[in-house]
Amino acid sequence: MSEPVTEPELSAIDLAIFEAARACVEEFGVRRTTLTEVARRAGVSRPTVYRRWPDTGALVAELLVRELRTILAATMPTAGSGRARLVEGIVAGAAQIRANPLFGKIFRTDTDLMLTYVFGRLGRNQRTLIELFASGIRDGQQDGSIRAGAPDQLATMLLLIAQSAVQSAGTVEPLLGGAALDGELAAAIDGYLRPGAVPG
Repeated sequence: MSEPVTEPELSAIDLAIFEAARACVEEFGVRRTTLTEVARRAGVSRPTVYRRWPDTGALVAELLVRELRTILAATMPTAGSGRARLVEGIVAGAAQIRANPLFGKIFRTDTDLMLTYVFGRLGRNQRTLIELFASGIRDGQQDGSIRAGAPDQLATMLLLIAQSAVQSAGTVEPLLGGAALDGELAAAIDGYLRPGAVPG
């Protein structure tokens, strides 16, 4: 399976700004994070930040893109059948997102903004995931572990399944949380991709 899209190497200033933005969001949430405070924590001038990002929303969106891609790189396995890799990678990635302090803070305090930055439109995060999933689906179709179907369409459905498991995890935790949620998510993805499965 092809690797996730990689970001260009960051300068020391960019890294400092991202780390400062992360600290601000984890402490205050998105709405109370300002580029002025980010600049102060990063030890740079405000114009230095504004030259790179026009507002807090743009900076946070970029931060979340990078965070998600880091999680993908850490959780998507490279061994096993195409179906096994997708199941394991998606379940592990969803669990890491749910446990991630940055995403967690936004889910708790800025849910509507999280939906906009990460899940509310088909942006870079979603396109990256669809491309990654579609690549894995093609591999699985070639090795016979994944049923026939248009890879991009199957990948988009996997995105919807995974997003739901992340977005709604808190609301269903009393009934389905932790390892139980991971197990059911794995079963749902595996069943959807398994050869012989017939879409509803």
